[in-house]
Amino acid sequence: KQVSERLEQVYKGLGEMRTLATGVGDLKKVLTNVKTRGTWGEIQLGNILEQILTQDQYDVNVATRKNSNERVEFAIKLPGPDSDKDKVVWMPIDSKFPQEDYQRLIDAQENADKELAEKAVKSLEIRIKAEAKQIREKYIDPPNTTDFGIMFLPVEGLYAEVLRRPGLCDFLQREYRIVVTGPTTLAAMLNSLHMGFRTLAIEKRSSEVWELLGLVKTEFGKFGDVLAKTKKKLKEASNTIDQAEVRSRAIERKLTKVQEIPMEDSVKLIADEENSD
Repeated sequence: KQVSERLEQVYKGLGEMRTLATGVGDLKKVLTNVKTRGTWGEIQLGNILEQILTQDQYDVNVATRKNSNERVEFAIKLPGPDSDKDKVVWMPIDSKFPQEDYQRLIDAQENADKELAEKAVKSLEIRIKAEAKQIREKYIDPPNTTDFGIMFLPVEGLYAEVLRRPGLCDFLQREYRIVVTGPTTLAAMLNSLHMGFRTLAIEKRSSEVWELLGLVKTEFGKFGDVLAKTKKKLKEASNTIDQAEVRSRAIERKLTKVQEIPMEDSVKLIADEENSD
């Protein structure tokens, strides 16, 4: 019985290993297929953008150059200059994954083949420069775009190898105006941009609030005028009431004497009192 249970566990383990091997094989097919590999990098880039930015802060498949059919995978919408704030300035982002060159470098490093590793590094560097040049020529077009573009490398290890090459990133920025990013650095950059977008939104809203406060101030001025007129009317009404009270007291005084004097004298007395008031 124990032997049967052991064999059953072994068969189960073999089945899981076959499944794992199939998955690895599928992954290898994905990574060795240029079109699929490009799609994978694009999907990863899209996921990062979607997680950090809102849908109205970037666009997909954008023709950033005038009179060109070339479309960059993603482009971030930036506000235009102060003279034309409604204009959109695009910041192009393109995903690149030179997997063959990177894989040759990994294999050489794992085999401790220094010479082959150096050749692979040089090949990778040439490929990265070519990709950067392509991004510049296809997608960068100031003032419709920023004067620089973003190259996204979807694998942190690949990005680390590019950073490790002395002067490579500086060369790409200086010669091609291309900034290289990996998943982590792109996320950090997008977070900074997102904070900038929020600041711009607050500034825009603050100007609207300032205009609203100006309108409120004007309305309060009008309200003050109405209050002043109302106060004047109330004062006039109060004076009228005071006069009415004086007349009322005079009448009351005369009425108290009605029963004390003859009728013909009462009329004369009232007239005399009115003249004295």
